[in-house]
Amino acid sequence: MSVTDYQLYINGEFCDASDGSRFDSINPSTGEVWATAPAATEQDVDRAVKAAHHAMFEGEWSKMTATQRGHLLFKLADAVAEVAQDLGSIETTDSGKLAAETRGQSAYVADYYRYYGGMADKIQGDVLPIDKPDMHVYTRREPIGVVAAIVPWNAEMFLTATKVGPALAAGCAVVIKASEIAPAPILEFAKVVDQVGFPPGVINLITGFGEPCGRILTSHKQVSKVAFTGGADTARHVIANTANNFAPVSLELGGKSPLVIFDDADLEGAVNGAVAGNFGASGQSCVAGSRVIVQAGVYDRFIEMVTERAQAIRLGDPLDDDTQMGPLATQVQYDRCISVVAASASEGATIHTGGKRPDGFETGWYFEPTVIACPDQTITSTRVELFGPVMSVLKFENEEDAIGLANDTEFGLGAGIFTNNLARAHRVSEKIHSGIVWVNTYRAISPIAPFGGFGNSGYGREAGVDAIHEFTRTKTVWINTSPEPMANPFVMR
Repeated sequence: MSVTDYQLYINGEFCDASDGSRFDSINPSTGEVWATAPAATEQDVDRAVKAAHHAMFEGEWSKMTATQRGHLLFKLADAVAEVAQDLGSIETTDSGKLAAETRGQSAYVADYYRYYGGMADKIQGDVLPIDKPDMHVYTRREPIGVVAAIVPWNAEMFLTATKVGPALAAGCAVVIKASEIAPAPILEFAKVVDQVGFPPGVINLITGFGEPCGRILTSHKQVSKVAFTGGADTARHVIANTANNFAPVSLELGGKSPLVIFDDADLEGAVNGAVAGNFGASGQSCVAGSRVIVQAGVYDRFIEMVTERAQAIRLGDPLDDDTQMGPLATQVQYDRCISVVAASASEGATIHTGGKRPDGFETGWYFEPTVIACPDQTITSTRVELFGPVMSVLKFENEEDAIGLANDTEFGLGAGIFTNNLARAHRVSEKIHSGIVWVNTYRAISPIAPFGGFGNSGYGREAGVDAIHEFTRTKTVWINTSPEPMANPFVMR
């Protein structure tokens, strides 16, 4: 296989790292190097941030109207849609996710850019009914500044769009840092950006490691906002780094989402939700519904049905349209799944299916769809985010038990509820501590609907109108309308 060598994209130009250093990207279905990417240096990051800063405050971008910015976002949407199939195939090769998912997702993110293209000239302030005479007071929402957008490997085109779309609509310029794992789709996206005609420096794309690339980017004095998606441990470093620039941070972190199935639910739909929530994207999703909490009356039948479904999933080359689940993205994830499943079994959990490398897959990081019955939430698989196709199933007796189990976690990103009782759906949705609740569905997304977490799943929101507020700051303007001069402050009346 020939190896593709990618470049950084800084100030409207493609370039290598300043010291020429590169790193390999591995195809997880073969375990072989298929691409290389530049490892950005401190100098490269500084140049990217300064290019973005110049674009925002001195360059052509700073002089464009909101409507003009929106038109460029529409052009970006059209350009992404045109090459969505190719972008999806590259993401599949680099990350191991199914091509059916990555191609569809790449096409759908065009709608995010269209949504924010339409939002660009609808960001407005308010006139305040102030309690002072002869004062006209209003607010403006202004772009917050240069945005550092840090994107993980598991949904790159989507999680880039949820940051870049609202940031550009607000008038910001961005420096996007791709993960050192599977960075190729972001670097390929740079070619799309280059064709659209954004002014130089508006969108910069870099790759590299946490040290120095990530540290320099998140602590840079000219970065005014950090939008981060990733793990909690890295997020703590990001927060510490922003002590240097006081940049506000939005964090979309991990999850250990509960999927609660009541005994009145449509069981076929519930099983489909559990399969989608656990085995879609090989379980490599921050909203994976990996704690499936099932009411006692349907528990045995659910275990039977979901085990049968898991065993029928077709594993294979993720570029093959007949494949239903591909490999994990890294050897580290594979080893972690092996370790956690083994530990859970030793703690008293029952493995109904899976838990190992599938037969016939000697190369690549393939792991069987796994169903584990857990007696309680002391079992390791119920506590840690695995980022793998491992479903932990627990039993509950009543609604109060279900809510207690669902909320017994440090995370709070997503949750699912399957029930045909509308009143119960509203009650339980209100009581579950998570930023997203799906009822009788799972993993649905839209550019119109905000998402984000509670607790260790982070803070801030992406998508929807709420996301615009993450990339703007409020300025209050006071205008004295009185024909009289301002009163002498030292003369009391």
